[in-house]
Amino acid sequence: MARAPSARGTLPFGDHVTWYRVTGTPGKGKPAVVALHGGPGGTHDYLLPMAELADAGWPVVHYDQLGNGGSSHLDDVDPGFWTPELFDAELGNLLNRLGIAGDYVLFGHSWGGLLAAKHASGRPSGLRGLVIANSPASYPEWRKELKILRDLLPSGVNETLLAHEAAGTTDTREYFDAMMVFYNRHVIRTQPWPREFKATFMDTLSNPTVYHAMNGPCEFHVIGSLKDWDVMDLLPGIDVPTLVISGRHDEVTQESVRPFLELIPGARGKVFEDSSHSPHLEEPELFRRVLLEFLAGLA
Repeated sequence: MARAPSARGTLPFGDHVTWYRVTGTPGKGKPAVVALHGGPGGTHDYLLPMAELADAGWPVVHYDQLGNGGSSHLDDVDPGFWTPELFDAELGNLLNRLGIAGDYVLFGHSWGGLLAAKHASGRPSGLRGLVIANSPASYPEWRKELKILRDLLPSGVNETLLAHEAAGTTDTREYFDAMMVFYNRHVIRTQPWPREFKATFMDTLSNPTVYHAMNGPCEFHVIGSLKDWDVMDLLPGIDVPTLVISGRHDEVTQESVRPFLELIPGARGKVFEDSSHSPHLEEPELFRRVLLEFLAGLA
């Protein structure tokens, strides 16, 4: 069970609202750690174990990005509404309305890592550190790596996936079952899936508007608006201590995270040898030690 929140609710964001959850008390010493979930189109649930950082004095902020979870759902807008700039603006609004814009750390997982990098490249004065977890720096380059991983799946699996993708039948049970072979290898290897991960997965499955518009029907078939997006030109502008996390069996391969390590000044990396895309759930004790060590170094 995640620690009980000290505050939660919704914050206005234009004509919409952003749902948030705070564990611990910001402004009492250590910077708040703000968790940016993946997707786009996921929810905060699978990152809830990070609330345990509050036990060590680090307040933690979770939130559901617009379009999902407890935030406003906008199922009928034009797909072009969903942009990285929109979510960057939402993040800035959250920081300001919670009163933590002057002292915070960003933890961005998967798509959230690219969003965090985009935000950090603007050199906000209150940002103290950055963690980019299991994120590709470039969707076009990542798509090449995904093809390699797909080609290594057991015989017949990728052929099934490709046939359904070509036919536009990615909503069938046969496609789902083949998709699970990839997920259990490269997204989360813990069996059975942790409750927090299942909560996010089911929420995205039942409300896929943002995910389909920006990503696609699944993790490894990226055909949405992000398919040609990257943040590599932004990375040299990041000027805070940065930790880059990845898993040895990650769908986001070592080649996909390499630009973060090469282009962000002073960035250091940590590979979790027994993890795929979710080290915080696959190797939770080691993950917590690594994260706390990084956070302690910010002081």
